Amino acid sequence: EAPPPWSGGGGRYAIPAILNEITRHQTTLIFHNTRAQAELFFHDLWLQNTEDLPIGIHHGSLSREQRERVEKAMTAGALRAVVCTGSLDLGIDWGDVDLVIQVGAPKNVKRLVQRIGRANHRYNAPSKALLVPANRFEVVECQAALDAVHAHTLDGEPRGPGPRDVLCQHILATACAGPFDAGDLFAEVITAGPYAHLTKAEFDACVDFTATGGYALKAYDRWQRLKQTHGKWHLRDPRAAGLIRQNLGTIIDVETLKVRLRGHGSPLGEVEESFAATLTPGDTFLIGGQIVRYESLREMTVEVSRTPGRDPRVAVFNGTKFATSTVLADRILEILQQPSWPDLPAHTAQWLSLQREVSRLPDPQSLLLESF
Repeated sequence: EAPPPWSGGGGRYAIPAILNEITRHQTTLIFHNTRAQAELFFHDLWLQNTEDLPIGIHHGSLSREQRERVEKAMTAGALRAVVCTGSLDLGIDWGDVDLVIQVGAPKNVKRLVQRIGRANHRYNAPSKALLVPANRFEVVECQAALDAVHAHTLDGEPRGPGPRDVLCQHILATACAGPFDAGDLFAEVITAGPYAHLTKAEFDACVDFTATGGYALKAYDRWQRLKQTHGKWHLRDPRAAGLIRQNLGTIIDVETLKVRLRGHGSPLGEVEESFAATLTPGDTFLIGGQIVRYESLREMTVEVSRTPGRDPRVAVFNGTKFATSTVLADRILEILQQPSWPDLPAHTAQWLSLQREVSRLPDPQSLLLESF
């Protein structure tokens, strides 16, 4: 088998081996960490799929109709493999999946365990998975993740106290329902576990922030949301209740635009607005495993046409990029500090030795910067 490259991503070097594994198993899930990586890998996988194996793609930026078609085909046993992202991490159980392939380092121990569990999702059958590092550094990260799994060391910080921004939104939502007494609301809030140790002074600071906008925004009238009358807090302008209710929440959505074939009704999926703004007519990109050509932006919809046989000049969309967890980072540093690496493949051990000889390896107490 070909060794992974020194750098870069995508796992394209392993496509022949992955196709071989697909033929040897009934149904395979091929996980990627980002939608862009999934699109690019699916495109390259399909180009080398000389046996015309039925393979689908599934991620959150595809149209709902396309995702449902892939799910139905999986349920019917019509697909041999699906290239996917976290959209298939949870909530979908397919007993016929007998192999999971993780392309690229998992970045998170719990995520790796979750994805491995998609294979043979039955109580009496072990799960089976293969890790495909995209480059030689990811070989180290994959080994660190496997070590953590064997040691039953899952990542994740202990749950902290209740976040104050959520409390501020709760205070505003309470005011939308009608006047409230601050003391009564405080007594109610501290019955919730995350806020059990909240002090009255901390609560009052949140009320003041929602009422005045705090020191940074109190000079602006639009942030004067609450006022107190006869000892009870209420909205300064009751007409604001609708707007406040519509904007509650702590998850910031990325603005997206629909992508639609020119002259056709159903959308192919979505791309981020920031990505669409960089496109000029003639640019090509991947979505749903096919190359499309950007034609125009019309009524907040990206209109495209199919462009068979062309390499995309620009790649998909930004998507979400995972950071390596602190637990995994600590284990990677432990491996790098070893005098030798008998547990790593020879090509990666030689690569680390060369790095140590020419420069140095990162350590927990310093930041390594190199110039060329």
